[in-house]
Amino acid sequence: MIEASQFIGHLQELGYSQYAGVPCSFLKPFINCVIDDPALDYLGSASEGEAVGITMGAHLAGRKTVTMCQNSGLGNMVNPLTSLNYPFRIPTLLITTWRGQPGVKDEPQHEQMGRITKALLDAIEIPSLPFPTETEQIAPTMSAAEAHMAASGRPFALIMAKDSVAPQKLQSVPSPIRVDCESAMKPFGPEGERLNRSGALTAILENLVGNEAIIATTGMTGRELFTIADRENHLYVVGGMGTASGIGLGLAHALPDQPTLVIDGDGAALMKLGALASIGHYQPRNLLHIILDNERHDSTGGQATVSSTTRFAEIAAACNYRRAIATDSARDLPEIVRKLRESDGPSLLHVKIKPGNPDKIGRPTVTPVEVKERFMDFLRGRTGVVSQTSRPRL
Repeated sequence: MIEASQFIGHLQELGYSQYAGVPCSFLKPFINCVIDDPALDYLGSASEGEAVGITMGAHLAGRKTVTMCQNSGLGNMVNPLTSLNYPFRIPTLLITTWRGQPGVKDEPQHEQMGRITKALLDAIEIPSLPFPTETEQIAPTMSAAEAHMAASGRPFALIMAKDSVAPQKLQSVPSPIRVDCESAMKPFGPEGERLNRSGALTAILENLVGNEAIIATTGMTGRELFTIADRENHLYVVGGMGTASGIGLGLAHALPDQPTLVIDGDGAALMKLGALASIGHYQPRNLLHIILDNERHDSTGGQATVSSTTRFAEIAAACNYRRAIATDSARDLPEIVRKLRESDGPSLLHVKIKPGNPDKIGRPTVTPVEVKERFMDFLRGRTGVVSQTSRPRL
């Protein structure tokens, strides 16, 4: 058994500063130690998949990250770990507990996951080691983890068994920031009078300043944005459906002076609806969250989502966003975008649009790694003024 501060102190020496995750009783002393250290950031997540998005955003901002969960939550992480961290080559130190460890008495719901935890990590090609339980194990364990992440650009996992870390009580409980939401939610008009997705994306781009980090959700949103204008400040989230908002939160939190825009879809936003609560709680003033809602899963054939009965702006207001606006007006959209871009966030703009997409719609021709690297260069300021390599509008 080690003290949490021993391992965390070693991580600090290695440059790790951003933690995100969902608690487990085995992780309690570890998380408590991180929360109590003012030099570290811990973002509690609504889901384990969201935590992967948060640490991806923090990585893009230049942070070294730790993502934590109970092993039951590994199932929630599989999609972003395989469809985001793998193609984009995003490393994170993944600490998962080992509930249901064979031979250790535990609750029945942990039995199967305890038996397959190591095999699941192996299946998604994430190597692992036992979490160190002796002081002399810390340095060699992290040396192996660091070597793998540096060589592969992918996560490395540590499996924490019961009683690996000595108990530690939580000393600090941060006071939440509660805001009065400024909202404007008019009834939506006829569907035929709405913009299509490309029209909405064009209106959004034309009314931004140009220095925003833009994170476009998976599916048609990213594809149409790429077709309209491929720029260094665009991140096309080709996988990890639902995690664009988590990525935006991780980035905006790590770089509070960097204007950040998440362009989401209704299906994706519904999949990780808890991320709205996380955004509202952590209050990134530099984050604008736009949901383009056509009530369809366009990428898979136009099947209906449940967003026809979901009022995203009202949810955002209830989740402590500073501003929440709903519109389907092509005329009003430019002014609303300009207003929200100039205002403190977090803000949410719910835009009802027409279903459907162009017959000939391209896909990003730059690889995810290339997109990541130029996006990080943009964030570091190496690219100067954002170039506007535009394609014909749809």
